[in-house]
Amino acid sequence: MSRMLRASAVMAAGTMVSRVTGFVRTMVLAYAIGTFALGDAYNAAYAIPYSILDLLLLGVLSSVVVPMIVRAQQHDPDGGQAYEQRLLTLSAVALIAVAVVAVFAAPLLIDLYTGWAPTSPQYVAAVTLARFILPQLAFFGVGAVAGAILNTRDRYGAPMWAPVANNLVVIGVFLIYVLLGFGSDVNMVGTGGLALLGLGTTVGIVAQAVILIIALKRVGFAFVPRFDLRNARLGEMGRAGVWTIGYVIVTQLGFMLTTNLASTAGDVVEGHGISPYTLAFQLFQLPYGVIGVSVITSMLPRMSRAVGEGRLDDVRSEFGSSVRLICSLMVPVSLLLMVLGPAITVPIYGHGANSVADAVYIGNVLQVYGLALVPFSLFQLLLRVFYSFGDTRTPVFIGAGTTAVNAALMLLFNALLPARYTVMGLALAYAIAYALGGLAAWWLASRRVRGLGGWTIGMALTRMYLAAMPTAAVALAAVWVVTGVFTGLGFVNSLIVLAVGGGLGLLLYLGVAHRMRIPEVNSIVGMVAGRVGR
Repeated sequence: MSRMLRASAVMAAGTMVSRVTGFVRTMVLAYAIGTFALGDAYNAAYAIPYSILDLLLLGVLSSVVVPMIVRAQQHDPDGGQAYEQRLLTLSAVALIAVAVVAVFAAPLLIDLYTGWAPTSPQYVAAVTLARFILPQLAFFGVGAVAGAILNTRDRYGAPMWAPVANNLVVIGVFLIYVLLGFGSDVNMVGTGGLALLGLGTTVGIVAQAVILIIALKRVGFAFVPRFDLRNARLGEMGRAGVWTIGYVIVTQLGFMLTTNLASTAGDVVEGHGISPYTLAFQLFQLPYGVIGVSVITSMLPRMSRAVGEGRLDDVRSEFGSSVRLICSLMVPVSLLLMVLGPAITVPIYGHGANSVADAVYIGNVLQVYGLALVPFSLFQLLLRVFYSFGDTRTPVFIGAGTTAVNAALMLLFNALLPARYTVMGLALAYAIAYALGGLAAWWLASRRVRGLGGWTIGMALTRMYLAAMPTAAVALAAVWVVTGVFTGLGFVNSLIVLAVGGGLGLLLYLGVAHRMRIPEVNSIVGMVAGRVGR
């Protein structure tokens, strides 16, 4: 446990810097263009290149490309350098071609991801923004491959800091946009303002790619274009990555439905469309990105080695330790999100082009997403059980089932709920789908490893929820008292609620969990106390 905790803490510290600057980036974005038509247009255009990259590259990068690079380094006479050069050449040429095609196909892509009429101002703005943003496909893809090569050489600094540079560049662009006074009215912004937003976003990705390429050169990698693609092992890569690509396709279809429903709701009720969904989802993902990803990154190699050596007891032990460690923090955070959602979002998003009411709605969506935090984290952990066995096929079927349930629930809630609650319904569908998907994944993974220690994990989670109940009560009391005395949630009132409900509530959880002798919390408290005492 202590080894996992230390490894995860180191990676979490690096991830935190990137996540925090990304968080500031979304704050400045909301301040500059708001969450109405222009904000929706930007968020729709911004999501498309990431969706394309997921389909073409990112889905197979860690599961297929990195292992193939490692094998080439181990077995090729030149230490794999020629193979790496072929891979970079192929990525650059293919993604440049994809970027060119995507720019010309921007209207079709916006049609696929939104429900806007082609004559609507947000559709026109989104198409223009997409044409400025989509060229980043080439730079982002090449940078991702460069980062993968650096990771295989145990160089983690540049891949960790390059996204920070990207975020800082884009933050600067948004601030320039505000200073130039382009505003948040989609009808008044003009081509110049859209070009600044779109090209500025692309320049951030260019900066990120340049940092990774320079770092690659500094570790002795000399790039020589190689077009002898017969030796690129594309067949092997395709066979290994076909199921991972299938999983990405399934999830992207679900995302496409989400953006279509959200964009249509935003047409009916301004400020209740894609932007609140995007901003709330990013906040929801923050705890998992910092805590969950770090634990999973340190867990998967050890679990894979245990599988390779036939030590299923160690697989169960590693999985159980990871679940308890993640949930020891996710449980109180999820309850705080459900109680303090608007108090979190008002200080962040209730400025500039956004009103306090707009920020409160983002917080309401975040409250619903709080229900999904623990199920989503457990779902991701369970998928790693299959990956440790080299099984990329089963997660596709689990993901397909989860996405199908999510889609059905989204359509149901969209039909039943008024437009102002549509995005909240999308969040609720997400939470229910991942809870059911987690149950299916648990049953299949338990059969694979002959039991996952469900009773032990269930009892541990029960104790964590019991320890977190006083935290939720304190947070709820803070909301009731402050909003009752000061009438509503303004900037200062929200900070008071966060300080009392969030800060005091978390300290209370640590104290109660320590008294209940929850070992994972004791380990965290001990590590922090040790560092403070130095």
